[in-house]
Amino acid sequence: MSSVDPDRTDPRPGPSRRAPERQRGRATVRRSQVTTSTTDQRLLDTRGASDWVHTDPWRVLRIQSEFVEGFGLLAELPRAVSVFGSARTPAGHPEYEMGRRLGGCLADAGFAVITGGGPGVMEAVNRGAMEAGGLSVGLGIELPFEQRLNDYVDLGINFRYFFARKTMFVKYAQAFVILPGGFGTLDEMFEALTLVQTRKVTRFPVVLLGTEYWGGLIEWIRGTLGSTGKINPGDLDLVTVTDDVDLAVRIIVETASDAAPPPLDDLASPAPLES
Repeated sequence: MSSVDPDRTDPRPGPSRRAPERQRGRATVRRSQVTTSTTDQRLLDTRGASDWVHTDPWRVLRIQSEFVEGFGLLAELPRAVSVFGSARTPAGHPEYEMGRRLGGCLADAGFAVITGGGPGVMEAVNRGAMEAGGLSVGLGIELPFEQRLNDYVDLGINFRYFFARKTMFVKYAQAFVILPGGFGTLDEMFEALTLVQTRKVTRFPVVLLGTEYWGGLIEWIRGTLGSTGKINPGDLDLVTVTDDVDLAVRIIVETASDAAPPPLDDLASPAPLES
């Protein structure tokens, strides 16, 4: 009896030959349907044919749907902290382990964690929160290469548009913690600082974990931006730089406690209406 190669009769690709896969919003596409462009790119790139003149108004409905889906999914989220860091940090790296511990400590303190849902530091934070029994949230984004939400996300959603996704990171978080990362991490960090500086959000701690990694940037901000008057002297007080995960969590807990509304028993009764 001749042997049969299962790969020749089973149409599904094996793990070693897994087809390219992309998330396009809530849709999954594979093989020939995978394209190199993204929805954000097509929205922002107006070069070429003039079709965008006619299609852009309809994109408003898709953009609206992303906000509706995000608000609907996260509306009942408990108090949470958004955490950012590199997708390229390998498991076992000290920064990965720091993220994992941070996720666990935030869960123990009663916070959900919100990350970009990807690999690296994001995976570490989601993993730490899940292992500690906390709620682990991932907000994915359509990218021009393969990506998926990591396996430690309990509640996840994939976005087409960066700006819709960014709104969710801020709206549903009481603080930002930022671990070492690249351009995307820096983007989120400076956006958070700008929102706090301009008082678009109040009582919003921004904590950078990794003094050696962030030290040069902080010195540049102090020595260049500060010395030339591009920022106010007190603007650097908006951010805390530390290697201490416990300190980061303590700052968040104390700020959240100060910002909590008073108990109902402490609220003054309304004055009676005059007859």
